[in-house]
Amino acid sequence: MSRPEPAPAAEAAPDAWWKGAVIYQVYPRSFADSDDDGVGDLKGITARLEHIASLGVDGVWISPFFTSPMRDFGYDVADYCDVDPIFGTLEDFDALVARAHALGLKVIIDQVYCHTSDQHAWFEESRQSRDNPKADWYVWADAKPDGSPPSNWQSVFGGPAWTWDARRGQYYMHNFLPEQPQLNLHHPEVQQATLDAARFWLDRGVDGFRLDAINFAMHDPALTDNPPATKPGKRTRPFDFQQHVYNQSHADIPAYLTRIRALMDSYGDRFTVAEVGGDDADREMKLFTEGGDRLNSAYGFLYLYAEKLTADLLHQAEAMWPGHQGEGWPSWTFSNHDAPRAVSRWAAEADRKAFAEMAMLLLMCMRGNAFVYQGEELGLPQAHVPFERLVDPEAIANWPQTLGRDGARTPMPWKAERPHAGFSTVEPWLPVDPRHPPLAVEAQEADPGSTLNATRRAIRLRRELPALRTGTLTPREVEPPLVVFERGVGEGRVLCVFNLGPEPVAFAAEPGWRRVAEANMTGARPGVVPGYGAYVAVPG
Repeated sequence: MSRPEPAPAAEAAPDAWWKGAVIYQVYPRSFADSDDDGVGDLKGITARLEHIASLGVDGVWISPFFTSPMRDFGYDVADYCDVDPIFGTLEDFDALVARAHALGLKVIIDQVYCHTSDQHAWFEESRQSRDNPKADWYVWADAKPDGSPPSNWQSVFGGPAWTWDARRGQYYMHNFLPEQPQLNLHHPEVQQATLDAARFWLDRGVDGFRLDAINFAMHDPALTDNPPATKPGKRTRPFDFQQHVYNQSHADIPAYLTRIRALMDSYGDRFTVAEVGGDDADREMKLFTEGGDRLNSAYGFLYLYAEKLTADLLHQAEAMWPGHQGEGWPSWTFSNHDAPRAVSRWAAEADRKAFAEMAMLLLMCMRGNAFVYQGEELGLPQAHVPFERLVDPEAIANWPQTLGRDGARTPMPWKAERPHAGFSTVEPWLPVDPRHPPLAVEAQEADPGSTLNATRRAIRLRRELPALRTGTLTPREVEPPLVVFERGVGEGRVLCVFNLGPEPVAFAAEPGWRRVAEANMTGARPGVVPGYGAYVAVPG
C-alpha cells in the first residue's frame, strides 16, 4: 500500500541546493562503454563520474536507462522500475548513485509519464479488451463512421496521432511514435502508478526528476479537432500545421503536478524540472512552476531550436522570468540530446572554440539553473552522421529536412589516440565524427587554454559569486550584438559583458569594476570587446 501523500511544502528557500545549480546531462548510450558492446552503460558512467565532478557541477542528469525496446532509445519505457540489460542492472545503478554522492554530485533521472512502450505490461493488458482492469489506462477511442481516426491530431514524429488496434476494434492515441501509446493520466489509478514508480527511484536515493514532455501529459477527453496553425514558419511535418490546443496542455495537468511535488517533498530536498516545448511553452512553464506546490523549475526549447544566438533572444528569455512573487525558477540549456549542438548552430567552424567558451561563460551568468550537455565542455560540434548510419526515427522520417538528433548523440571522446576516441573498443552504435578525437578529454586536460578548462573556470566562478547563482538580473541598454547585464544579491553586484558577434564592438565599463573572468579578451584594446569576447567584473 502506498504511503499517504503529505501536504505540499512552502516555496523553496533561496539556498535550496538546486536553485542556481549547474547540472550535467549524460546520454547513457553515448557516454562510456564499459563492456565493449558499442553502447554506453551505467558502469561506464560510474567510471567517468570523476570527470563530471571535476567540472564543479552540482549534479548529473541521466537520460533514460529503463527497460525498453529502444524504438525511441529509452523514451519508450517498458518497465519503469528496472534497468535495461544493455545498460546494466539495478545494482549498477545503486553503485552509480553511491559513487556520485561520494563525489558530492546529486543524481537526477528522467521520468516519462506521458506514454509508455507498446511492450509495457500495462498496454499489453489494456489492448486485450474494453473491459479489463487496465482498459482505460491508455487513450482509446472508436473510429469515426467512415473508419477514419477519432480526431485530426497529428504525431510529433509524423502522421496521425492514432493507430488502429484490431483486438479492441479501436484506435489508440500516441503523440510520438505508434510504439509509444499515450497514458490516460486523467485516470486516478494511472496517476498513482506513476507516483509509485517515482517512489521506487526516490527510495533508491535519486535527488530529483526531469519530467519529459510533461505538457503532453493530458488531452481533451472530448477529442476535439485541433485548429490549423496560423503563425508563419517552416513546416516539415503534419504536426506543424496545427495549433496543439486539444491533444495536450489540458487544464488538469497542474493538479497532477501538485501530487508529484507532494511526493517529492516527503523525501526532503528533492528537485523537479519540467521539459516544456511548443508555442505555448512560456505560459505553461510558469503555470507548472508557480507557487510552492508545483514543480521547482522548467525549461523549454527557446535556445535549443534557435538558429542564431542574438541579443533579442536573450532579452526574450529575461522577460519570460521577471522574478515576481510566487513565480517558478527557470532552467536553461543551449544543447541537449534532442537538438543540434549549439556551437554548430550559432557559429562558423573557424570560430567554434571562441564561441564555445563565450557561450559557456554566458550560460553560467544567466539567471536560473544551467544544464550542460555532455561534450559541451569540450566544444564538440554537431557530428555528421551519414544517412545509412541514422537510427533516430525522427531523423529518418524527415530526412533531409529534420533537425536531426543523431548528430548530437554520438559517442563522447575520451582519448584522441584510442580506437573510437576511447569510448569503446568496438564500432559504436553511432560513428565518431573525425573532428571529435582531437577535442577528447585527455587531449584538453593538461592545456590551460582548452575549452574544457575554460568551462571549469566558468562553473567555478558561478560557485564563487552568489549573485550569479541566485541573484537578480538587470539588463543594460546597449546595441546588439553586445549584451550587458548586472546580477545582484544583497550587497553583491556582478557586471556581465558579452559580444555575441564575430566582429569587435566598442564598450567601456565605468570605472570601479574589476574583471574576475573573461573569454577571448587577450590583446583586446581598451574600450573594445573583441569578436566573441566576454568578461565578468565585480566592484573594486
